[in-house]
Parts: sequence; structure tokens; C-alpha cells
Amino acid sequence: MSDGASLLPIIAILPFLGALVPGLMIRAGRTACATFTAIPTILALTMLIVLAPSVMRGEVLQAEIAWLPQLGLSAAFFLDGLGLLFAGMILGVGLLITLYARFYLSGEDPMGQFYTYLLLFQGAMLGIVLSDNILLLLIFWELTSLSSFLLIGYWKHLPEGRQGARMALAVTGGGGLAMIGGMLILGHIVGSYNLTDILTQGEAIRASEWYLPALILILLGAFTKSAQFPFHFWLPHAMAAPTPVSAYLHSATMVKAGVFLMARMWPALAGTEAWFYIVTTTGLITMVLGALIALFKDDLKALLAFSTVSHLGLLTMLLGMGTKLAAVVAVFHIINHLTFKAALFMTAGIIDHETHTRDIKRLGGLRHLMPVTFVIGTVGALSMAGIPLFNGFLSKEMMLEEAAHTVWAGSVWAVPVLATLGALLSVAYSLRFIAHVFLGPVRDDYPAKPHDPPFGMWAAPALLVAMVVVIGVLPAAVVGPLVAVAGGAVIGGGEMPYYSLKIWHGVTPALYMSGIAVAGGLLLLALHRVLDRIWLAVPRPEAKVIFDALVSWVAALSRRITESAHNGAVSRYLAILTVATVALGYVAWRGSGLSAPTRAPLPVPPVVAVGWVLLIVATISVVTMHRSRFRALVLIGVIGLMISAGFVYLSAPDLALTQISVETVTIMLLLLALHFLPKTTPRESGAGLRLRDAAIAVAAGGAVAGLAYAFMLRDTSSISDYHLANSYEGGGGTNVVNVILVDFRGYDTYGEIIVLGIAGLIIFALVETLLTGPAARRLRNADLSRNISRDRHPLMMVVATRVMMPIAVMVGVYIFLRGHNQPGGGFVAGLVISIALLMQYMASGFAWTQARKRIEYHAMIGWGVVIAGLTGAAAWLAGAPFLTSAFGYIHLPPIEEFELASAMAFDLGVFLTVLGAVMLMLFSLSRLARHAGESVNIEPMDYDPSKRVETAEGGDR
Repeated sequence: MSDGASLLPIIAILPFLGALVPGLMIRAGRTACATFTAIPTILALTMLIVLAPSVMRGEVLQAEIAWLPQLGLSAAFFLDGLGLLFAGMILGVGLLITLYARFYLSGEDPMGQFYTYLLLFQGAMLGIVLSDNILLLLIFWELTSLSSFLLIGYWKHLPEGRQGARMALAVTGGGGLAMIGGMLILGHIVGSYNLTDILTQGEAIRASEWYLPALILILLGAFTKSAQFPFHFWLPHAMAAPTPVSAYLHSATMVKAGVFLMARMWPALAGTEAWFYIVTTTGLITMVLGALIALFKDDLKALLAFSTVSHLGLLTMLLGMGTKLAAVVAVFHIINHLTFKAALFMTAGIIDHETHTRDIKRLGGLRHLMPVTFVIGTVGALSMAGIPLFNGFLSKEMMLEEAAHTVWAGSVWAVPVLATLGALLSVAYSLRFIAHVFLGPVRDDYPAKPHDPPFGMWAAPALLVAMVVVIGVLPAAVVGPLVAVAGGAVIGGGEMPYYSLKIWHGVTPALYMSGIAVAGGLLLLALHRVLDRIWLAVPRPEAKVIFDALVSWVAALSRRITESAHNGAVSRYLAILTVATVALGYVAWRGSGLSAPTRAPLPVPPVVAVGWVLLIVATISVVTMHRSRFRALVLIGVIGLMISAGFVYLSAPDLALTQISVETVTIMLLLLALHFLPKTTPRESGAGLRLRDAAIAVAAGGAVAGLAYAFMLRDTSSISDYHLANSYEGGGGTNVVNVILVDFRGYDTYGEIIVLGIAGLIIFALVETLLTGPAARRLRNADLSRNISRDRHPLMMVVATRVMMPIAVMVGVYIFLRGHNQPGGGFVAGLVISIALLMQYMASGFAWTQARKRIEYHAMIGWGVVIAGLTGAAAWLAGAPFLTSAFGYIHLPPIEEFELASAMAFDLGVFLTVLGAVMLMLFSLSRLARHAGESVNIEPMDYDPSKRVETAEGGDR
């Protein structure tokens, strides 16, 4: 990693870090919010400019941060010409959108939320264009779908906004799932998930039998993201988003992600008939269909949306042709389309903002009232139409030249004719944009009095249309080098095709095709009213109706399957799961070819035999007495204690401590849950079902026993020798179990505490739901049939828990501190302190304890996960993989020398997460009981425990 390349991960992560700030700046005002949003974008853009000279010289900058090297997953980034082009587009237009949104959004719109979503999306897009690992690219790909969902649905009060967001997420998310399969196949073919490796193995990929499945799956991802037919329908419905979102997502970023993917994969996947016919045909259909629909749209943003669909089809068609020159032309048009389309979306937003309508039929004559907007919109539309002296003309003519020499299924006319038709329709809807919005007489029935917006609102589109003109007049000088380096990256290096970026190419087939397009466009504009009536009279399928019907059908099918398979009987689910597990285990065993046992069984010591008998008796007792819930719970506790004793006997004190702590907390949770259940379980199954359950239980138990017997009597290689040998040298601890949890298998532990935290939050959310609406009324009126003790807070229990509380906390801290070298650790310590805190709730009452709580359990979970994550990420600073630990010895005169390991910080995160999650669960269930009006701890603990509290009925408690 060179010094310059080290900036790549920073560029990718800056927007995510910046996304934390806007929400904190809301009270500082809109300008401050926009300014602090622009800062990370400016910083990232500055770093990109610093790296640009190296890329323009043809260098490819690479940076890698190890994540899970054994799985081929690393945070690898690279920057070549194509990445430079797209990263510049994402950051440059993002900066302009930040300025534009400051003036577009009203004071009632949550600005902090908008800018946070914008930066999250910007970071996801940067991740896509800079990733050098396809697994990392897939993560960022799905992040764009999620963040765009938030942006499209930003105006939550609009039903069409919510519907558009769901539609976009369903289509692009579904395509993303398909793409995951294609990328995994691609990685399997090449034997590497690094993108730079894949791009150099084009011949091997195209020769593989898995090429076609990989191609189709990857193209599904690209087509859905770039709104290609038949997935084009989501983009127009996403226009319900605020105009800054439309200008950013649907001109420069999200919809270009699919185009970027096809361009990026061009060296590896292009060059076959399958690529040519699938990509070129899809692009042609999308280009013509999008342009045709755009011509008859009366909503300004809908017109621009379908024109975007058409131009995305044009880009797809060019990339599908498979020639180097067509790929370079696609790169050039990406730049041109960005400039005029972003400017036009912002122009539509200005018109909507100032006139309070986007309906073309209610507009007209705005050139007299909005002269600045007129100039901006006219220049952008003329470029979109492909009129000379504007940049859209240059790339359109180069496209037509390529189309003129493309043969499709033996036909030399198909592609040129359809490409010309698409260009003709493009001229028509572009000129309609100018004529029906700006030209004509001034009307007297505008919804609001039109006028040009303030400078801050038209500055961004004005800058873009200035680029339209400059590039249109001086293309080679302005963007020639960038087109060359980005085009070279697309075609995978080698000799560049000959092309010329200039206004006049002589009399060529493309010139005739362009002339036909302009003349035909003018004719369609003149006949638009007649054609519009015909268009409205002709029946045609509505994509949204078809999509909604498909969603309803899938939902109904899923409901039927769910109702047939899930009847609410937990015993049925367990039976199916257990039988499937045993069956799969049997199949695996039959094909394993296990040899005969190589070791003789050990004699059974008397103490072990007694433990076995007690354990068997306890488990049988649970089965026979399960209808009495409390007795069954006591027996379950006995079983847990017996298992803990077994761990102690087998010299596993860490497991014993954990088991005892978990059993204690579990029993407390179950006791709280039993408070809402009848004392006994009704008989719910007949003799036949009980016999079935008994047979399944015997089979499962026998299978587990047989598996244990088979493996314990064989000499097998064990990983424990490695852990024993490296626990101290590699992890700095003598407690091997703890070192495994926080070091060797720290990634597993990190995932587990995240799951535990999520479980705590889910229980809290479910309880919150029960405490509102009809459920709360049913809860208050529930007859729980409990004999409630009149002595709510027994004095002995209160005093004991108060005295034991600091001692229990000290024990928890001690267990935490010794965990790296002695039995203990953050998990057990968290459970111990949880038990101590729960005893306070039980003894002194919910209200008394809650009033003295000084920390939120939600925050504790969050801080725990963050601390553990930051500990893992800190390893990157030393160039080591995620969660690599370090340790050393520190000398303090009073304490002398002692060891300090970075794993302790990770263990602190585990401790906080466990404590927060367990207490949130217990707190939620305790709160539920209190709300029911039947809890023994409903009143707060007074300083005088013997004090009676009068009830509303005049009695006491």
C-alpha cells in the first residue's frame, strides 16, 4: 500500500463518519446542518483530487485492510480511471445537491435526517466504485438499496413516497440477491474474490461452464439497479422523493451503479454472444420504450425519469455491443448525461418549488417570469436532445456511429433503426420540455406566482449547464484525458481504439441518422396533441398494477404455506426440527466411513454414576410433572446444577461458572414469565401424539449418545493442542477458554453479543407493544389467579440485598479482571452483576429501584457493541486483521509489573452488552408484571418497610 493509496479507505469511510453529525446540528440551523454535511464530502473530494494525477498517469492505486483473510474477505480498495470518474461524480454532484437541498427543503422538513441519509448513500456508492473485493462490493451494493429506500421515502406523509420506496427496495434488493449468487460463482471460477484478479481472468471465466449462470445473475443485479426493461417501472415511482434525492440518485449515482457494474465487469464478461444479445437487446428495448413513455408524460419529474430510463438503456446498449470503441463512447456519455440530467432535475425542482406544480399542462410562458431558470433548463434540454454545440450531441453522434456498424441476428438495420428511433423520441420529449414549460404566453392561472429562486438554489444547476456548454465546445481539452483513462480501465488496458472528441466528424451515417432524429423530433412535437389523445385512448399495461398484483400473489402464497406448516403448536415445530436433524445426521454418518473404536471405555467412578442417576431422575421428573409449571421449573434448575457439577468434575471451572450464572438468570426470567401463565398446563395432546414425541425423544437422545460414544472412543486430531500452546504466547492469557472467546474466536463472540443485544431490544419492543392499546387493557383486566403476599417488601430481604449489592458488584468486577488468566471474564461478570441488580428489583420494588437507576440499559448495549467493535478495528492501525489482540507488561511502582491485554477492552464490551441485554430483558418483564397490577413490587419501597399503603378501596396492603 503506497502512501497515496492509504487515502482510499478514508475516502470510503468519511461519509459514514460524517453521517453522525447532521442530526446533532438541527438546532444550529439549516445552514449549519448543510455546512457540516458538506465538510466530509469536501474532504473526500480533496483526497480524490490528490490521488487523481497518479491515476491520470495510468497507475492503479490499491489499499487493503485485512478483515477475515482465511475467508478471502478484506477491506480492499482500488482506484483506476473508471473509479476516479465515478467517485468524482458521486462526490462532486453530492456537494452540489447539499447546497441545492439547503434552499429546496422547507423549514418543516427534518434537515438532519435528510443529510444523514444522503451521506449514508454517498458512502455506500463510494464503496461500490472503490471496492477491490466483490464480497465487500456486495455489502455496499445492498447498503445503496437500504439508504435509497430511506431517501425515497423521506416524505413519510406521502403514500406515494412510501410506495415508491418499497417498490425500489423490492426490485433492487431482489436483483441484489441474484447478484450475490453470480458474484459467488465468479469467485469460485477464478479462485479469488479480489476484483483485480477477476478482471484479469476473462478468458477462463468465459470458457467456464458456469459462465452463463454467473452472467445472468450479475446482469439481473445490474438491470434492476439501472432500471432496465422489464424492471424499469420502479424509477418513475421513486420520483415521489424530494427533488434533491431524484437529482442525486437518478442522474449521477444509484441508477448508474448498474451501468458501473457492467462497465467494471466488461473485461471479464463481455465478448460473447450471450453478453451481446442479452445486454444489447435489453438496452435497445429500454432506450426506445423509456423515450416513448417520456414523450407523453405531463409530470416534469416523470418525463425526466423515463428519459433517464431511456439514456440508461443507451448506455447499456453501448456496453453490450462488445467493441472497445462502444465502451469508450459509453464512458463519454456517462459524463454528459450526468451534467445535463442533474441540472434538469434541479430545474424541475425549482419550477415545482416556485409554481407549486409539476404538471406541464398547467405551465408555459415561464421564460418571461423565470429567465434564469429558462436558460438553465433550455441548455440542459438541448443537450439531452443531442443538439450541436452541447455535449449531449457529441456522445449521441458517436453512439449512432457505433449503432450504424452493429449487426443484430444477421440484420444490419435493426440496431441503427431502433437507435435512431430512440434518438428521435429523445429530441421530441426534450423540445417538449422547452416548448410546453417555458415558451408561449404567460398564464394567469399558475398555482403560485412564478419567479426565479435565490442564487443558492440555481447556482448548482447553473454550474452543471456551464459544463454542458464547455464540454460541448471543447470536449478533447476538458474531458479528453478523463475519458481516455476511464475508457482504458473499462476495456481492461491494452491498445485504445481510435476516436476523436470533436464537434465535426464530416458527413457520416451518424450525421444522417442525427438529422433524421432532429427532423422527426420536431414533427412529433408539432403533432403532440393528436398523438397524446391516441396514447391516452390505447389500452396498455400498467407496470405498477402488475407489480402490486405480483406482490399480493406472493404474499397470499406465503400466507397459505405458513398457515399449512405453522399451526401454532410448538411441539410440532420441535418434532419436525428434531426429526430432520436426526435424519440428516444419519445420512452423514452412513457416508462418513467411520472406523471401529480405537480406545477402550474408561471405568465409571461412583460419583459420576450417582450424578448420572440424579440427572436422569431429574429429567424424567420434568417430563412426568411438566403440567405443574413451577415444579418443572425447579427441576430444570436442578438439572442445570447437576450439569454445572459435571463441568467442575471434568476440570472446566469456566464452563461451570457460566452455566451456574446462566441457570440463575434463566430461572429468574422464567419465573417472571410464569407470573402470566396458569399454574398448570392443560392436557393438549392425546396418547398418540405423546407416543410420537416419546419416540422422537428416544431417537434424538440415542443419536446424541451414539455420536458422543463414537467420537470419544477414537483418537482424533484436536485443535485444543494449538490453543493450549498459543494461549499465553499469542493471546497473553493463561485461561485458555477466555483467550479463545476474546482472541482466537473473537469474531464469533462479537457476533454473539450483537445477537444478544438484539434479543434484548426485541423483548423490550414486544413489551412496549403489549403496554399500548387493547393489549394493555387486556393485561390490566387479566385474572392471573395468584395469591399475592401482603408483605410486599420483606424487611430481611431488603436489608440483605442492600448489604450484598456492593459485595456482588465487587465480585463481578473481580471475576471480570481475573478472566484472562483465571476462571471468569466479561460474560460471567455481566451475569453476576445482573443477578445482583435483579435482586434489588425483587426486594425493594420496581419503582424504588427504577428511580435510582443511573444508566439506560439501551445505551449500555450500544456502548458494549461499540467498544468491542472499536477494539477489533484498532488492530487495523497496526496493519493486523480485525480483532487481532496485543498485550504487554506495564510497571507501576505501587503495583509492580502487571500484564495488560487489548482483549480486556473487548471483554469490557462483552461485559457491558451482556449486562445491558440481560437487565433490559428482566426490566421489560418486570415492567409488564407491574403494568398488570398484580406484581408484588407495584409500590415503591419506603424507608420504613413496615409502613402500610392505603388502597383505593379503603383497605391496606
